[in-house]
Amino acid sequence: MMLKKYSFPAAIFLLLALILAACGGNGGNASSNTVSSGNSGAGKPVEISFIHWQGDVPVWNEIIKDFEQENPGIKVSMQTFPSEQYQTTAQVKLLDGSVGDVFASFPGAQFESIAKAGLYTDLTNEAFVQSFVPELIKSGAKDGKQYALPYSLVYNIPVYNVGLFEQYNLSPPKDWDSFLAASETLKSNGIIPIAFPGADIGPGQFMNPMMMNNAPDEEVFQKLEKGETKLTDEWWTTTLSQFKELNDKGYFQPDSLGTNTDAAIALFSQGKAAMLATGSYSIAAVLKASPDLKLDLLAPITVPADQAIYEGIHTTTFMLGVNSKSKHPEEAKAFISYLSKKEVAGKVANAANQNIPVKDIEYTSPALQVISGWADKKTRFQPRYLITNIEIQKAVTGSIQAVIAGDSAEGAAGSAQAIVDQQLKP
Repeated sequence: MMLKKYSFPAAIFLLLALILAACGGNGGNASSNTVSSGNSGAGKPVEISFIHWQGDVPVWNEIIKDFEQENPGIKVSMQTFPSEQYQTTAQVKLLDGSVGDVFASFPGAQFESIAKAGLYTDLTNEAFVQSFVPELIKSGAKDGKQYALPYSLVYNIPVYNVGLFEQYNLSPPKDWDSFLAASETLKSNGIIPIAFPGADIGPGQFMNPMMMNNAPDEEVFQKLEKGETKLTDEWWTTTLSQFKELNDKGYFQPDSLGTNTDAAIALFSQGKAAMLATGSYSIAAVLKASPDLKLDLLAPITVPADQAIYEGIHTTTFMLGVNSKSKHPEEAKAFISYLSKKEVAGKVANAANQNIPVKDIEYTSPALQVISGWADKKTRFQPRYLITNIEIQKAVTGSIQAVIAGDSAEGAAGSAQAIVDQQLKP
């Protein structure tokens, strides 16, 4: 036998060599940059799904390309959806783990629903959480655990055309009477005071600054969901009556309930409207259409100036999470870790004209430099997102559409409260 030509130690060495050579084809040459995955083969990148609603696809494509170059063992497949569609369908997409290894979510009702379904991975002890400003990531925390990391800080108050205000000697109003007077001045000069996208996001966005001082209690919607306050109480009927007043005096564009966001942005970008009832997140789209516009933010103050507590509304949203059903959780975390770098976050922020609650970002965008002053103003977290029951949320925004359509404030509030009462039944 051939084995007799070797000493016993040499034979053992030869057998071990043959065994190791045979095993060498099972992925031993994979890149050292590839994050470990039980399903990855030799040299084959793991593909993860990233779903969200932001429209700034070019900058996200660039970020993903850079990430893949730095992490050749991971490929990111991105899908974006309209924000309204995303709010209603995202959770269903996450259920089997095939979509949304990394996903964005809205705070409030959507966050609560996804958390209740157990679809978030606990990120509390991940090192990249330390890259975020602690007080600005609370909207993604629950029961002492950090489930999602907000990647967008926006102000949900109207954008206004500074040039038009200056042309008619107007300044941001300090109370309700001066807000109405400014609106009348604009209207009398052929300018639409407020471009209101009533067909989609307008009611849910503009309600926040309209009610912020009428109901300064930040737990007002928690109390509504406990039956401790009602939409028929003064704080909400006053808000509805003020919506009705704006509409009845012609301070919204005609057919505001048939106007979607894109159409409202077009009116504003073309200088036909002085205010846009959305938020700072619309600045990028406005400047893309009209780069020379001088913009800022203002909120309607619905009470006498000496009774105003808040100057505006902020939201930490676009909350990044890892799907608990994901087959590639480590790769998903690697992507969020990359997004947490201040240089990467800064690139997204300046391209999208949105603040991001990652520490030490350098903002170079002219729009962000303008609105950065809002960080020093007294703002409160968006009230609408504190409504955790989606049917109650719809009832609240539906009552706004009802008064614009012609209902009385009391009638619209009563109809909405009936829905709330139904939801609160045991």
